[in-house]
Amino acid sequence: MTRVLEGKVAVITGAAGAIGMATSRLMAERGATIVAVDIPGTDWSKLKAALPKDTRLVTAEADVTDEPSVKAYVEKAKAECGRIDIFFNNAGIEGPVQPIESYPLEAFMQVLGVNVAGVFLGLKHVLPVMYAQGAGSIINTSSVAGLTGATGMAGYCTSKHAVVGITRVAAIEAAAKGVRVNCVNPGPIESRMMQSINTGQSGDPKLSHDLISNAVPAKRYGTPEEVAGLVAFLASDDATYCNGGFYTVDGALTAA
Repeated sequence: MTRVLEGKVAVITGAAGAIGMATSRLMAERGATIVAVDIPGTDWSKLKAALPKDTRLVTAEADVTDEPSVKAYVEKAKAECGRIDIFFNNAGIEGPVQPIESYPLEAFMQVLGVNVAGVFLGLKHVLPVMYAQGAGSIINTSSVAGLTGATGMAGYCTSKHAVVGITRVAAIEAAAKGVRVNCVNPGPIESRMMQSINTGQSGDPKLSHDLISNAVPAKRYGTPEEVAGLVAFLASDDATYCNGGFYTVDGALTAA
């Protein structure tokens, strides 16, 4: 595999999840140093086992909703690696699947905290590092739920629409300083998160999975590796004029 990210330092939040792990592995295979960030108490063994043996890996535990915690993982990345070339601003949670009238406010605010404030705080503290370098690529994780609505998903859809909005702002602000900010919008992906959503949508998660698969023109869920491929492209110098974009990886779901 071509090592197009050789010498790059990639900070990845939600690194122990399905998409974060697949992206960490692909970027490492392409030569990047990986700074993996996830919640306190994370078991890093699966990620370490998934990475090539020669990977330089730095791990950091953080609550992405807590500004000192975010500042700490950014400072650790800079102190141990010297710079941040790539930031995959990926950490997120799904929240419950409930209609608006019974959706708990506490759960709604928790989803917004992780999925919106977490993205905002990551941008707030990584952008100055990249500005000082005069270069960098940031990829925020939204969702097709950031482009459309979905029954029972008030918290998640609201938060992912917000990620699209902040990506637009950040891209405009950062462009003249040599930094690119883009957004990926995955559709249904085989992962723990989608299993949770399937279970919340139906007492029969297999039925829910089948119904969603049939609604996708490609007639299947995507894989974490398919999202990782898009993220790695946007992180690379092959995407130097891609800025402020929103890239679906959804089997034509939002085109239908």
